[in-house]
Amino acid sequence: MQAGDLSSSDVEPPEPRHVKTTQLGDVLLRSHFITREQLDEALKYQRAKGGRLGHCLMKLGYLTEDVLHSVLSRQFGLEFVAPAACEIHPEILKLLPRELALRFQVIPIRRDGNVLYVAMSDPNDVSLFDELTFRTGLRIKPLLASESQIREGIDYHFGSHKDLALKKVFDEVPAQDEESGDNLQILSEVDKELDPETLKIQSEEAPIVRLVNFILVDAVRSGASDIHIEPFEKELRVRFRMDGVLETVMNPPVKLKDALISRIKIMSRLNISEKRLPQDGRIRIRVKLDGRVRDMDFRVSVLPTLFGEKIVLRLLDKENLMFDMLHLGFDPESLKKFEKAIYKPYGMVLVTGPTGSGKTNTLYSAISQLNKADTNIMTAEDPVEFNLGGINQVQINEQVGLTFATTLRSFLRQDPNIILVGEIRDVETAEIAVKASLTGHLVLSTLHTNDAPATITRLLNMGVEPFLVAKSVQLICAQRLVRRICKPCKQQVKAPSEATLIELGFAPQEASTLKMHRGIGCKNCNGSGYKGRVGLYEVMEITPELREAIILNATAVELKKVALASGMVTLRRSGLMKVQEGVTTIEEIVRETVH
Repeated sequence: MQAGDLSSSDVEPPEPRHVKTTQLGDVLLRSHFITREQLDEALKYQRAKGGRLGHCLMKLGYLTEDVLHSVLSRQFGLEFVAPAACEIHPEILKLLPRELALRFQVIPIRRDGNVLYVAMSDPNDVSLFDELTFRTGLRIKPLLASESQIREGIDYHFGSHKDLALKKVFDEVPAQDEESGDNLQILSEVDKELDPETLKIQSEEAPIVRLVNFILVDAVRSGASDIHIEPFEKELRVRFRMDGVLETVMNPPVKLKDALISRIKIMSRLNISEKRLPQDGRIRIRVKLDGRVRDMDFRVSVLPTLFGEKIVLRLLDKENLMFDMLHLGFDPESLKKFEKAIYKPYGMVLVTGPTGSGKTNTLYSAISQLNKADTNIMTAEDPVEFNLGGINQVQINEQVGLTFATTLRSFLRQDPNIILVGEIRDVETAEIAVKASLTGHLVLSTLHTNDAPATITRLLNMGVEPFLVAKSVQLICAQRLVRRICKPCKQQVKAPSEATLIELGFAPQEASTLKMHRGIGCKNCNGSGYKGRVGLYEVMEITPELREAIILNATAVELKKVALASGMVTLRRSGLMKVQEGVTTIEEIVRETVH
């Protein structure tokens, strides 16, 4: 019978066999999947924390989800299903509403007479059978599915919480008249521009207001760092960047495009009638989440594209700023070098890496440590992302001539101790920053380079004299962000071959003893196996040997060799250390670093 069939039978099906005659622990012991000591520890963990035995064994790393369900399927003769891949009749889904399916972590698959086949992850739960029988009035026969597959099936067949929340919004938007007529008339309709007043009226209608509010609040609740709203020819896509990876969260109707974009532009105090040029703005909202009020800032960037304006909102959550450098991901030796450099009375400290690599967080952490009543700290930023008490922050505005270079010149007349330059973009800014660092000021800044040695080459290519670079730069810190393994679903997995590990950069002894971990996916990480991010750091202290090499115009490759001889830990090595500590995975390190 196909999944989802509705049928009745004159023949009474056999009584469904509940898995209650044989304990799961005994089955796993007999199959040699776990030891007696591991079972005892899991039972102890179960008594302390609660939950199902199989789940406790997985959390302790003694069992994988695949092994658990393979044992259950073989031992008890249960059919293994993937609910999202099943065609389930709507009448079957009505037997267990979404709320109950979520609460019990089950999903009805098919019905045969008065027997309902239900996918569940724990067929040992006798009380669950009784509850489902009571709710449906049918006899329950279990089918086996993993917890992540059940969650995926619930979202697929019932709709995710976002789908349900948006349905009401979309239903309230009046349908537009269908375009009709010949091709010329259709083309003119597509190209038709609404006047600003009409756009403003549409953007202030209740459904659009609720939709935008929902997107903003859901991004905060999901822990997203960016929101991408992208118009295409036949679809409108909303994506969140979570832990550095973009995920599509919804596809609102294309008819909402103009009103949605206009609503965000109004909130950002931008010009809604200007659609030809990029615009930048800011939204500030106060939102109540988990019983407490939070103030959130969104940095808004609007860019004209082929089918409309794309909007990217960067979430600026001060609560997520981490000023404890050890928790940022610095290893103790690199952190010691970094702190030694920022506590010097003068010189230049550069933080380098691509956009979104955490440079701002590192710099803010540094100046927060240095922020004392007897110290004058001044920053030039584009834009100012967070307001830091006791620090003089200047917002760059190139349209009126307030560039990094002009701001830096003014800073030198403001009696500063420490200067933070958001980014060194040109030779003029670089030269002023270098001279400031040589005249008794500590200068912190960022550059976009791939690694620490390449930063020196970039400054020289900009036109700064080698002897000035050698004398001014005290330390360069290159960094990347990689995803952390989700702690609740973290478990040990088999490592690749020693040859592969050695090729990735591990020493032979490390490769032979490496214990690898991975997240198997849970509610906490939305099934991804990752939750949060951690930094990888390549800290290059400018030693006398490096200064000599810089003056001699050494290449980036030559500088790297000298730095490695002085004890520099590369980005790849920093990542491999995080793998050894069980913080992240090899896949993340390979994605962000080179050997």
